[in-house]
Amino acid sequence: MADSSNNQDAPKIVFPCDYPIRIMGAAAPDFKDFVVRVVKKHARDFDGKADVKASRTGKYFSVHVVIRATGEQQLKALHEELKASGRVQMVL
Repeated sequence: MADSSNNQDAPKIVFPCDYPIRIMGAAAPDFKDFVVRVVKKHARDFDGKADVKASRTGKYFSVHVVIRATGEQQLKALHEELKASGRVQMVL
C-alpha cells in the first residue's frame, strides 16, 4: 500500500480564482504605482487596491494585491514582466 504522506504533487489551482500576490522591491515613491500599472496590464479587471508595507529598515517595499487569476499563462506572464523590470526583487 502506497504511503500518501509522501505525495509530492502540489495542490492544483482551479481557475478562475482570487489570487494573492506579494511583490517586493527597493523602496521608491512610485513603486506602488508601478506595480499596479503592471498588474492591471495582466489582470484587466484588477481594481487597483494595493497594500504597501515598508521593511523594518525602510529600504524595501512589499506590495500586496489580489487579482482574479484566469490561468497559469497569465500568472507566468505577470511574474516575468515584474521580474524583467529590474525593480522587483521577489514575487510571491
